[in-house]
Amino acid sequence: MKIDRLIGIITLLLQKGQMTAPELAERFEVSRRTISRDIETLCQAGIPLSTAQGRAGGIFIMDGYSIDRTYLTSRELQAIFAGLRGLDNAAGTDQYRQLIEKLSLKDSSLLADTNHILIDLSSSGSSALGSKIQLIQDAIDRHCPIAFEYFAPAGDSSRRIEPYLLMFQWASWYVWGYCRDKKDFRMFKLNRLSGLHMLNEPFVPRKTPPVHSLSTPVPHGEIPVSAIIEPEMKWRLMEDFGAESFTLRPDGKLLFQFDFPGEEAAVSWILSFSDKAELVKPAGIRRKIKTLFENICAKYTDQDVY
Repeated sequence: MKIDRLIGIITLLLQKGQMTAPELAERFEVSRRTISRDIETLCQAGIPLSTAQGRAGGIFIMDGYSIDRTYLTSRELQAIFAGLRGLDNAAGTDQYRQLIEKLSLKDSSLLADTNHILIDLSSSGSSALGSKIQLIQDAIDRHCPIAFEYFAPAGDSSRRIEPYLLMFQWASWYVWGYCRDKKDFRMFKLNRLSGLHMLNEPFVPRKTPPVHSLSTPVPHGEIPVSAIIEPEMKWRLMEDFGAESFTLRPDGKLLFQFDFPGEEAAVSWILSFSDKAELVKPAGIRRKIKTLFENICAKYTDQDVY
């Protein structure tokens, strides 16, 4: 939509200070002629845009300008601000609040914490996570690779990647980029990174896949699992898989059925219920869980460990 693009142009210029018409055209995937018409529309609306010629020139907003609230409703601005506050919570900074102040300079009431939306992207390790987010953002802006130790179920490894995108999905933060060690684009969970640092050797950006192709749902698998779940754990079933994943039994308990991508995922999920779940099928995984508990019981004897 044109209005979305116009708002996006204003926001980008407020953030970056100055951009060229080709840069804006590439960012919004439109022609330079379309951008020129957009700039003319914004000027006619009273937004003081100016241009500078030459190699270092570009389009910029004159100093002291902030978006008039007449271009966005109060509810629309509050929704934008809620998202920006969430990013500050995650990164542990005030940089997005500074943008909020620019956007609401003519109506300070919009800064009050009276809105009805709160997005908190912080975590228990928010200080460490925030520093990682800041470093990766700097690396993306400067086109510099990052290096780190990565801890994954398949084992520990040292990685060097060219970062392109920070993502928040599946309730966690990820960095996506080209892994120089695996010669392919990969995604890495920030909480599994250690020793993260930037390499001072700028790279030439590669052609990347469309961003929307990265937002894939949690994969389904080919291992059908059936389990009996205690009724007080209904909230877990709703949260993890939805109401269609279970049915109510005559005895009040819940019959859960779902196809898992692997045995490890199924076992881990069932064990997370403690004694509130009993896996019924498949028999092979049921035997593995029984053996696992026997091994655990053997470790917890009455004799002193030390």
